[in-house]
Amino acid sequence: MITIKSQRELRYMRDAGRIVAGVLQELAKAIKPGVTTGELNRLAEDFILARGARPAFKGLYGFPASICTSVNEQVVHGIPGPRELLNGDIVSIDVGVELNGYFGDGAATFPVGEISPEARKLLAVTEQSLYEGIRFARQGNRLSDISHAIQSYVEKHGFSVVRDYVGHGIGRSMHEEPQVPNFGRPGRGPRLRAGMTLAIEPMVNAGTHEVCVLEDNWTVVTRDARLSAHFEHTVAITDGEPEILTRP
Repeated sequence: MITIKSQRELRYMRDAGRIVAGVLQELAKAIKPGVTTGELNRLAEDFILARGARPAFKGLYGFPASICTSVNEQVVHGIPGPRELLNGDIVSIDVGVELNGYFGDGAATFPVGEISPEARKLLAVTEQSLYEGIRFARQGNRLSDISHAIQSYVEKHGFSVVRDYVGHGIGRSMHEEPQVPNFGRPGRGPRLRAGMTLAIEPMVNAGTHEVCVLEDNWTVVTRDARLSAHFEHTVAITDGEPEILTRP
């Protein structure tokens, strides 16, 4: 069932979303060659706890850390640890926060030092594809209008959209109905209504859309070992323009 949030609930979600945005801003300043993904995890957890919130990913389905850190060919669900970031890497950071019983979820992919032209293009296209999708997150549209906008933009630029992992509803739980694919034909799925809240999150690969999971049972990687990027916002459907709840 897709839940419709009240204005009070949306206020709580804005509060959680602001913390998500703050974590990503803090980590953007910390990301550089030589820093470890474990250090980024500690920074994020300290930031969240200092604001009276809870790292929503820690323990979720058994995940062992407060953020996901996915480097280069890793798509999502990378586990932070001793890995040092190198000049030329890209790293996707996914952050979830619970505050007052409501959730916010956001992600961004960051360059580490000087990155290749292909990597720069991949980051730019993936981020813009998120906003192309958000443009269609309007009352009266169909859910797949968001999906189609993302896929069309990505493929126009020569990249591919991951099929195996999708966005989701969000609110009193991290994962609610509906699923929000980043691909598909327009005009399908439930009609969007004011008060729906969606985590829209394109995951875009430089090569094939196919992925596989490593032996840790968490880290998802591209099947062809080419780069992947990930951007995400929590968005509320309103009577007018969509509201990005995790905007910095």
